[in-house]
Amino acid sequence: MENNTFKIESKKQNLFLRLTKGHFATSHSHINYYIDVTTQKTRLSEAKAVAEELVSYYRSSTIVDTILCLDGTQVIGACLANELTEAGFVNLNSHQTIYVVTPEHTSGSQIIFRDNILPMIKGKNVLILEASITTGYTAQAAVEAIKYYGGNVSGIAAIFTSLDTCAGYKVHATFELKDLPDYNSYPSHECPICKEGKKIDALVNSFGYSKL
Repeated sequence: MENNTFKIESKKQNLFLRLTKGHFATSHSHINYYIDVTTQKTRLSEAKAVAEELVSYYRSSTIVDTILCLDGTQVIGACLANELTEAGFVNLNSHQTIYVVTPEHTSGSQIIFRDNILPMIKGKNVLILEASITTGYTAQAAVEAIKYYGGNVSGIAAIFTSLDTCAGYKVHATFELKDLPDYNSYPSHECPICKEGKKIDALVNSFGYSKL
């Protein structure tokens, strides 16, 4: 896999996308690129760079009370909350701050919020933050959970997205399909790479990849 790994650079320092071309299986689809956002989620300088890029979409037009961090994006979420509040961002919290929370998943992958977290969702304007959006299943589940628990969806943000919209909301990201035009996601039973007889290189999810 390492021989097929490369970066898409940007004009901004510490803002890039690390990719590996191949044949990968997620829980929802097969994809022809593994997008490795490990360092963006764990290294402060890169998390800040992502947050600084995303904040421009929300600073002057969107009220955010809570950032719901999916796929282990808590560090980016904290940086984004800091960027929004430092910019004089108006929100509805009485303390003029932003909550940064992560969801809990049931054994059936349903998102739930416990009673102690519920005040950060109910009646609040919630921005969904995800590492990458390809099929949109995870973001869709987050939208449904926020609405079920009485929250309002402020928007959806990600490091990479192959979708312009998800669940009726515009998706804003630091990298989009135009940056990786040959990226493809297929239902597992319709994967053309499988039909060509090429084996899966690795199983991938938000935690990383496991070679096969």
